[in-house]
Amino acid sequence: MSRIRLLSDHLANQIAAGEVVERPASVVKELVENSLDAGSHRIAIEVEGGGIRLIRVVDDGAGMDGDDVLLCLERHATSKLRDESQLAAITTLGFRGEAIPSIASVSRLILRSRPEGAAIGTRAEVRYGTLHVVHEDGCARGTVVEVKTLFGNIPARKKFLKSARTELFHIEEVVKNQALAHPETAFELQVDGRQRFAWPATDRLEERMRLVFGYKGRLLSLAGEEGELGLDGFLCLPEITPASARLRLLVNGRAVQDRMLRHAVIEGLQGFLMKGHAPAGVLRLFLAAEDIDVNVHPAKREIRFRRPRDVHGFVAGVVRRGVEQYQDRVRTDLFSPPVSAHQRDVSAVDTETGPMQPRSMPFPTAQDGPAAISTAPHARPLQTGEPISAGPEQTAPVLPRRQETSLPEESVSGLTLIGQLFDLYLLCERGERLLVIDQHAAHERILYGRLVNGYLEREIPAQNLLFPATVDLRPDQARVLAEKGPEVARLGLQVEHFGDTTYLIKAVPALISQLSPEEVLVDTLEALHHWSGTQAGGVPESVAALFATVACKAAIKAGNSLQPKEMLALLQQMEKSAVFSHCPHGRPVIKEFTKREIEQWFHRS
Repeated sequence: MSRIRLLSDHLANQIAAGEVVERPASVVKELVENSLDAGSHRIAIEVEGGGIRLIRVVDDGAGMDGDDVLLCLERHATSKLRDESQLAAITTLGFRGEAIPSIASVSRLILRSRPEGAAIGTRAEVRYGTLHVVHEDGCARGTVVEVKTLFGNIPARKKFLKSARTELFHIEEVVKNQALAHPETAFELQVDGRQRFAWPATDRLEERMRLVFGYKGRLLSLAGEEGELGLDGFLCLPEITPASARLRLLVNGRAVQDRMLRHAVIEGLQGFLMKGHAPAGVLRLFLAAEDIDVNVHPAKREIRFRRPRDVHGFVAGVVRRGVEQYQDRVRTDLFSPPVSAHQRDVSAVDTETGPMQPRSMPFPTAQDGPAAISTAPHARPLQTGEPISAGPEQTAPVLPRRQETSLPEESVSGLTLIGQLFDLYLLCERGERLLVIDQHAAHERILYGRLVNGYLEREIPAQNLLFPATVDLRPDQARVLAEKGPEVARLGLQVEHFGDTTYLIKAVPALISQLSPEEVLVDTLEALHHWSGTQAGGVPESVAALFATVACKAAIKAGNSLQPKEMLALLQQMEKSAVFSHCPHGRPVIKEFTKREIEQWFHRS
């Protein structure tokens, strides 16, 4: 007898269910996708017992007549594909016709549906893959699907499910993804008879995102187009990202998990995202349907791009321009002439919610000067390698509070300097706000921007040493120096072989000339040893990390007491910098306190 036999339809459905129905959240995903494909404007989901006892999805979509109700229970029956040519350009969320029969094979499924224009609907009940009853039914337009006792006929599968709380978390994640991908549709979720959340339909992604994330802070707005590629969305600021928020990637309205897209976002946020922190927000990518393959994963969570390199570069570029535009808004907010509280509130609404047009903003030029920021003729130069004291009998300078009109030299474009706190923070006043600026993080960002700018323009200024420094290199370091000699010179270092393992350092980058030449060379060779591919911004990842490291070492340190002119010079350089709100490692530079917040501390409000 033949050992190869055809599987029965019931067994084939159960095997398919193993791929499609991983957990209760998988059922919710498949049913909600069907509702969206049916053009629903409102979708209500009810869950009991973590989705094991009951999942009910109610929509007001197109609905089905009696014949379609019966056909949708058959395997590979679908209204979304007509011929094989459509497989190359899938435009619907579902298309394989496996969801309903697979779910019905491992549950008790009740389906009620009525199309628009029909006087009466149809009700069908399937018990673990067997059609039990079909009859006419009075129901509202749209479709209602009830899934009861999930995995009741497969105890082994049910045994591997997590707690009801964990399964509910996965269900909520599915609903949140779909709600963000389709803000024009109203969503409601009830859990064990209680409303979990209800989000009305809206034409603004930002409004839906704030509701889903519970986020009230500023958002980094993104928008860009290039050929058939389009991207929009919002990212949360790294330092005030809600713990529950994460990055949601939506491609042509489909929530996906894609490492390449996530890497592109992180690359675009380079120098803005703190180490160990993940980006959070919502990004919607639009491209031609034929340029992606959505059928590479059984649950359709992953996709494949036809031109992944182009997509990666496009996404990273849009995110990077969004960061620059955010800096532009922050600069305007900080350094433009003060406005009233009412005007500022109106302006904030306009800049945060209005569409953003991508534009390029250059880095500060190398002509801004060396690392020393002192500009006053009577103030001694700022040496960033050691603490600065104000004198044997003086403390850190704190300026007396006076009107801005009487002391214009204590102001920078409407930002009034109050003084220095703990030899680390600059205190400034602007309108009815108190600004606390981390002097180390601010100076570090300025140095990093100048190093990057010099690298891109191939002219990092070099400082010749009065007496060349000698350094002994290990064989692997000497090999890197020999192989990457032109790159070392491009980074502002002039090195010559002296004999055996000894080398002479004759020049170092002027911006960090106060650092040990030997340390700078070793750090440079280490970065070049771990050379990585060039980023979309034109700076290799290892070189960017090198610049962040040396900028941190060369910047003003905590404990450096600054003269008033030096503080003002630092503020002026912040105003000129393309990016200044975060240090190269992603730490925030500025913290803002409003007058109202301070009044609340003292119960004056």
